[in-house]
Amino acid sequence: MYKRIVLKLSGEALAGERKLGLDAPKVSEITAELADVHALGVEIGLVVGGGNIFRGIEGQAREMDRVSADSMGMLATVINAIALQDALEKRGVQCRVMSAVFMNQLAEPYIRRRAVRHLEKGRVVIFAAGIGNPFFSTDTAASLRAMEIKADVLLKGTKVEGVYNADPQLVKDAVKYDEITYMEILRQGLKVMDLTAVSLCKDNNLPMIIFNMNRPGNIRRVVMGEKVGSLVTA
Repeated sequence: MYKRIVLKLSGEALAGERKLGLDAPKVSEITAELADVHALGVEIGLVVGGGNIFRGIEGQAREMDRVSADSMGMLATVINAIALQDALEKRGVQCRVMSAVFMNQLAEPYIRRRAVRHLEKGRVVIFAAGIGNPFFSTDTAASLRAMEIKADVLLKGTKVEGVYNADPQLVKDAVKYDEITYMEILRQGLKVMDLTAVSLCKDNNLPMIIFNMNRPGNIRRVVMGEKVGSLVTA
């Protein structure tokens, strides 16, 4: 169904039940699914958050300057990206980490044409350090990178089954949307993704699929075109 995808992973997804840090079994589980999808011939770009290590907008950064806090958050995403790269390469999948912040000893600098070339050669590309600027979330980075590399779809793995009209973990009778428009998300202020990211996708007509990452095999199901999660379109 989709030849080239960008998958947004939260840092918390890599922490598993630990909530903080990296959970090796969880990282292994996620990369096993990615390797399975890669074997189908799908070109995969990943954008990973850093909330399992440091989140610039939460209490731990309350007394910090926002720019400094966001800079620390960007570095946290690089740590997660290197962990994913190592786990993927152990499964025989060639992988490159590309950072929006120059750190040549650890990662390649992000250059759009080079990223596309890596994808064409069958390598997984992990986009780290957000977009390299404070005040922008990794959701926004995922939207931007997806448009830059001309991805067919932006996928976001979450802890719930898709987009709801309220938090399903707090509201028992929350209603799930199988399909929803960008404008409805913006109008209702649904916390699916950062609203800047949703606006970017809307302006460039990039479809998004929000789905549950904790169900094994869901990434493959989405890529194969099964009705999983919530589809967001114009």
